[in-house]
Amino acid sequence: MLGGGNMNGAILEGLLAADLRPEAPIRVTTRSSASAEQQGAREHVEAFAVEADPEANRRAVKGAGLVFLGVKPYAIAELLDEIRDALEPGTVIVSVAAGITTAAIEARLTGGIRVIRSMPNTPATIGLGVTGIAAGATADDEALALAVAAFECVGEAVVVDESLINAVGAASGSGPAHLYLFAEALMAASIAEGLDEAQARTLIVGTLRGAAEMLHKNPDLEASELRRRVTSPNGTTERSVAVFQDADLEGIAKRAFRANILRSEALAGDK
Repeated sequence: MLGGGNMNGAILEGLLAADLRPEAPIRVTTRSSASAEQQGAREHVEAFAVEADPEANRRAVKGAGLVFLGVKPYAIAELLDEIRDALEPGTVIVSVAAGITTAAIEARLTGGIRVIRSMPNTPATIGLGVTGIAAGATADDEALALAVAAFECVGEAVVVDESLINAVGAASGSGPAHLYLFAEALMAASIAEGLDEAQARTLIVGTLRGAAEMLHKNPDLEASELRRRVTSPNGTTERSVAVFQDADLEGIAKRAFRANILRSEALAGDK
């Protein structure tokens, strides 16, 4: 796992919690020695600091069959140039970098390296992640199955065409932040009506959790139907829902997703 950022960290936490580990330790590279020391103190993890060892990334990928690229998008090209001749033939490369296409990665690698692009999200740390996975031109069914198996240990995996991976990023990769923002707003509104902070958190977090579970356990019911079942004609819920609808909540979501996708496309251009 090259890079100790949020996404690689989430995947690592999930894999360790799921008890899916190779016989050898999972090798992790981080920028700082302090971070490497913290990661390396954990069972089944071997960590290398780039600031202390210029060969850290190359050492980490030596003999590895599965390599996660978890650095920032602007650093991908330099990282690939660095590790290219240290990779074993047939290695599966899984990128979690937003906006970087499989073609761009493949162009910097020698033949035989199989490239997968993924878009996970941070709930992977608690085994409830959702990851979009797209195979590059060099990836075969075995490589795709390996990536799916790894991400299914930290939640659910959805295989999509790469043309849709930016939409996946808007929906689920950035999705937790969208829901946290909405939760913030609901808690603030609760506090404004007189509830204290602890009460507001319990009520809103519990409600979001329960509502999400109802959606999950009722796959044959549309969200709109579940909403209608809570919304009595001329009742209180109808009034509050009308405020959200008058504010064009659906339109706001569409504009937010479009802004997200455009940024992913811009990152691809920045490579």
